[in-house]
Amino acid sequence: MTPTTPHDRTGPVTEVSTQRGVTATTFAVLWRGRSALAGATARVVGLSGLSALLMLAAVFALSWPLFTHMRNQRIWYLKVEEDPYLHDSSDLVLVAFGTLPLFLLLLGVGSAALQSVCSRAVASGTRAATKDDLLPARTSARLRPVLAVYAIRGLIVWTLPLVVFFVAHSLTGYQLDTPEPLKRGSWPYRLVAGSPAVAVFVGVLLRTVFALAPAAAAAGLGPRAALRRSWSLAFRGAGGVRILALALPLAALTAATVRLVVQLALPLRPLVRQLLEEATGNFFAAYYAGILAPVVVGILAGAALTLPVTCTAFAVLNLRLRPHEDVPSGQMR
Repeated sequence: MTPTTPHDRTGPVTEVSTQRGVTATTFAVLWRGRSALAGATARVVGLSGLSALLMLAAVFALSWPLFTHMRNQRIWYLKVEEDPYLHDSSDLVLVAFGTLPLFLLLLGVGSAALQSVCSRAVASGTRAATKDDLLPARTSARLRPVLAVYAIRGLIVWTLPLVVFFVAHSLTGYQLDTPEPLKRGSWPYRLVAGSPAVAVFVGVLLRTVFALAPAAAAAGLGPRAALRRSWSLAFRGAGGVRILALALPLAALTAATVRLVVQLALPLRPLVRQLLEEATGNFFAAYYAGILAPVVVGILAGAALTLPVTCTAFAVLNLRLRPHEDVPSGQMR
């Protein structure tokens, strides 16, 4: 067999994945490609953070009439009532929900880019990933399929819980027009009231089943084929158990990292509030900007620290669970 045969090009990946566990292989890949992966992560997180700040600035600019109204109401209330003004933030909540898809899209683009980079690093096998392997031109070819997988998976996973939540709230909430058959305390009322929890459980289960889909798309499959591959791997042998055993610690690590960074960044809250209030004279705009500042820092820092580990681990597990004959020739070349 010559050195240029397809099996030789994918041989190092199979050798590594069979001789080591997923955790050991993940950290081996991260260590070998540390320079290139760190540079790619810095570019992705830096551009995502800059884009997020620009989007937040645009949202605050569009919401400025609401902040101005709150400020005027506060001034009037203090003059007339001489009591603290409790402002209504419902309009701001609507603005937040309206702009949330844009931030989710930004998060998806960044995650897709890092997944493509980490999958290329895993596919390099035993040799170290170089900067040429992880050039944007090489990783961007898989960006659209991976991003499509994130979008389709999000629709599949979270549509049911959202629909069930709104339906349950309309039937069991404290509305005057609640249908008479669902009397409070009756068993139909309890069933409908508990249905959102069941729907969330189903959503989490589906999210686990499709956890390998982005890695499969980054490895060369189309969006629908990647989702089908993740589904089949989850129900093949102990695949679902192994996916869950990997996903739970990674989710806990991500949540703990973001929480820790947010707590460490809390001193930014009064600083941002003071600077923005002095610059604009609007207490409410400064107040909400101060609330968001540690959260933005926590998300960006958490992504930079945990996303490379998560994406690499799922890429390794995707290759580990796939039958040897399913590995396409010249993968990731």
